Amino acid sequence: MKKIINDPSQVVQEMLHGIETAHADLIYRPQDSQVIARKVETPSIVGIISGGGSGHEPSHAGFVGKGMLSAAACGEVFTSPSPDQVLTAIKAADNGQGVFLIIKNYSGDVMNFEMAMELAEIEDIKTASVVVDDDIAIEDSSFTAGRRGVAGTVLMHKIIGYYADQGKTLDELKAIADQVNAHLATIGLALTAATVPEVGKPGFEIADDEFEYGIGIHGEPGYRREKMKTSQEMAQELTSQLKGELNWQDGDHYAVLVNGMGATPLVELYIFWQDVARLLADEGLNIDFVKVDEFMTSLDMAGLSLTLLALDDQDWLTALNSPVDTIAWR
Repeated sequence: MKKIINDPSQVVQEMLHGIETAHADLIYRPQDSQVIARKVETPSIVGIISGGGSGHEPSHAGFVGKGMLSAAACGEVFTSPSPDQVLTAIKAADNGQGVFLIIKNYSGDVMNFEMAMELAEIEDIKTASVVVDDDIAIEDSSFTAGRRGVAGTVLMHKIIGYYADQGKTLDELKAIADQVNAHLATIGLALTAATVPEVGKPGFEIADDEFEYGIGIHGEPGYRREKMKTSQEMAQELTSQLKGELNWQDGDHYAVLVNGMGATPLVELYIFWQDVARLLADEGLNIDFVKVDEFMTSLDMAGLSLTLLALDDQDWLTALNSPVDTIAWR
């Protein structure tokens, strides 16, 4: 294992200290916790939090700031933050109007975020949540009951962050989030496995001439392993899977997110996107919004994911295009 680290057991603490000191104009770290919170004073609106295991940077701390998240709870690598850490994030986000939690569908995350919501209610902080389950590749895994929450979660951050800034209530945000979740789908692939620093070796074995469709962001198994193919062939497979899920029609409007998994160069992401763009054009879709970058990674995994959001409400496009002040959303 070759990594630019010091003590493998201190990776998260040292990373959080680095984030805190590099972006002190935007964020702060409450009570020397494993929470990153927005620094700018906010009006009396609903706070928005998310989080999960570290190793997925820039998710989730990179999306803390005006227009997106109020705070993010950062667990150890690929490990859910504890209920106490989530509660700290809730308190940092609370402006008197309640706090909305965006949770990825992993068993540990769901359990710990829900426990934190119960603790918050004891302290008279109202909460509501959505469990994002956008990964269409696998219905159940060792980490989840149902579908996994992956890169589409970042679009949820963006849309719900916008509506919170518009003064929507907790109940209104819940209704919007549920609607967005129903129109959101992601599928990915991996060329190599991620190496967790404290483990010191890749999470699974894959031959140099192979890749796997449907892999999860923690290295969970996908649905098919094949010999290497061209970007065009990969784009065809992922687009076909998404079409089967979303059942789009000629003339429909969509937002697209092409997400790198940590070790995929931008040159490859843009090649993949232009292949996807041709396929979606052939389908007669209107692509109103596109982002190509790293949003939710898996440490040093080589691979990517493709997210499509059906723009059931055109106001979602306004939300996606609205300006923000965060570390990672540009």
